Amino acid sequence: MASSAADPLRHALRLDALEQQLRPCLPFPLSEHCRLANIAGDRLVFVVDSPVWNARLRLASAELVEMARSLGLGVNSVTARTSVHPLFPTAQAGPPTQGPSPTARQALRVALAMLEESVAAESSIVKQGPHTGAKS
Repeated sequence: MASSAADPLRHALRLDALEQQLRPCLPFPLSEHCRLANIAGDRLVFVVDSPVWNARLRLASAELVEMARSLGLGVNSVTARTSVHPLFPTAQAGPPTQGPSPTARQALRVALAMLEESVAAESSIVKQGPHTGAKS
């Protein structure tokens, strides 16, 4: 069981290492939009994130086949599959946030005024000194 579970992992690691070797022969914008998915027989199978990059990968296929052959692979062609999801998700800032509402701003002003009054009252008590309460 351990060996059968390790085979897909080894295959994925091998594909990742191969992709790292093939990536330098891809033009910059294309390299950001495609990923080596598999080696199926004599074909390199890539996944791209839009039809535009699919077409550009086809244009670069001769260089990819030549590079793969120089690495010892017996490949003759490149196939591209288009994904509907980005291949390399980027960290997005999320939807733009709005500032606080006028009601929230007013509530913050009231809270700040209460804090300022509290701090002023405490500082006047400290300046006057502690009260002794009962007279002797």
